[in-house]
Amino acid sequence: MNRFSIPHDALVFVGDGQKALFLRNAGDATLLNLTTERVFTDENPPTHDQGTDRPGRVFQSAAKKRSGMETTDWHELEKERFAKRVASALEQLVRAERIKAIVVVAPPRTLAELRNAFHADVKNRIVAEIDKDLTKLPVGEIEKHLAG
Repeated sequence: MNRFSIPHDALVFVGDGQKALFLRNAGDATLLNLTTERVFTDENPPTHDQGTDRPGRVFQSAAKKRSGMETTDWHELEKERFAKRVASALEQLVRAERIKAIVVVAPPRTLAELRNAFHADVKNRIVAEIDKDLTKLPVGEIEKHLAG
């Protein structure tokens, strides 16, 4: 059994760097009934399909040295941008609908990006964080994972 409960009318955010589900608990703390409120998806192809430039070079005139620069990871940058967009959407939803409890479910890296992007109004309503990627599962399976 989980160490937390998801109260009636709580918002359950399930996301990764490319997809986010905003689910609402229409049931109660003992019998979850998640309904889909919103779905966000982002087209984010791998970096090799996005970046066409070769890595740059740095020339240091005093030492007559050259060194390479790392390539830009466009895929990771887009994941960070997506986290900021869904964090903003969650903030708007919290304010518009006066949400009292939020459960955040995301892989560890996305969870860290979301923590940085969440507004204080959102952070104050988070009752649980779960570091799992459940975005590819149907809502019924997400319910099973969250129920224990």
